[in-house]
Amino acid sequence: MALPIPAQPVISLLGVTKAYDGASAALDVPSLTIGAREFVAIVGPSGCGKTTLLRLINRLTEPTAGAISVDGADELALDPPSLRRRIGYVFQGVGLFPHMTVAENIAITPALLGWDEARKAARVDTLLDLVRLDRHKYRNRFPHELSGGERQRVGIARAIAAEPRIVLMDEPFGALDPLTRDALGRDYRQLHHDLGLTTLMVTHDILEAALLADRIIVLQAGRIIADAEPQTLMVGDQGDYVDELMQTPRRQAERLHALMTRERP
Repeated sequence: MALPIPAQPVISLLGVTKAYDGASAALDVPSLTIGAREFVAIVGPSGCGKTTLLRLINRLTEPTAGAISVDGADELALDPPSLRRRIGYVFQGVGLFPHMTVAENIAITPALLGWDEARKAARVDTLLDLVRLDRHKYRNRFPHELSGGERQRVGIARAIAAEPRIVLMDEPFGALDPLTRDALGRDYRQLHHDLGLTTLMVTHDILEAALLADRIIVLQAGRIIADAEPQTLMVGDQGDYVDELMQTPRRQAERLHALMTRERP
């Protein structure tokens, strides 16, 4: 069962479809609304339309049909580059510019927006503090001098540099080792809360979705088949695929418990 439409909608999709090369729709969303300050995880099998949904919201691709609004404005009436500067985007692999320092990478969108040097420098320092990177140690480093977790932290700082209300995340922690992934996920969730962000995160990790998100949307074959709070979805009775998907963390916990309590010979 879908959640009630949240107050203060920030993102709305109505009758949205996306088809490639005349094929059947890769995404078919009759209605979807994301409220202010929500943290929404999008899960489902590979090829189900998760990344396509993010790309439609960011206008990296155009819908075949339907309407998308951001902050109450029709996306198609907005200039795409200007829209993207208002929406943070974090993805696996980060994509930092290798010839730019950490500070230059973080400040790239503020620079495009015409911020003066003092304002950019102050914002870089603030963001390095927020993502737990020592400003004196890291601001003049280049991406190749950073670990994977450090690069991802810089990617998050860059995504929120221009003070967006919305952040889209596409498997942002998937390439990280488990300890770094857990720490960075918890740190980003705190940033989401402290900065009052609206976050949509694509992930294949159901446990990550359940622990970080206020709401989980399950996609299958381009359609939303479940949309509810994690607690509701994990109780079951949401359909065979959703129930099987959401029971994965519980099965893993049970196997781990059995392993830890097994008597040694």
